[in-house]
Amino acid sequence: MPQNDFYERVYYLTRQIPYGRVTSYGAIAKAIGSPKSARVVGYALNASAGNIDIPAHRVVNRNGMLTGKAHFLGSQAMQAQIEAEGISVKNNQVQNLQKYFWQPPVLSLDN
Repeated sequence: MPQNDFYERVYYLTRQIPYGRVTSYGAIAKAIGSPKSARVVGYALNASAGNIDIPAHRVVNRNGMLTGKAHFLGSQAMQAQIEAEGISVKNNQVQNLQKYFWQPPVLSLDN
């Protein structure tokens, strides 16, 4: 696990999101020890655009809104990827967010 690089910690944790689940920018920020950095998590995921190893489509805002969809190729690409994993999206919002929400584990920087 990356020790110091914020973006690399975001990418590491994003890769852990299980298929068919979503998490939030804020949950990732909290898990990597920067609870007030949800927006920077979004910047990191935007910077990963095109990297198929980082499932950025599984990260939504705290209300389940697809706020990052503008950073995908095509305006419906993020929604299509989420729906392909069996998650319903209506009006740009994950339906039944509690059912599909994945709480990331807190990462230790001591390792």
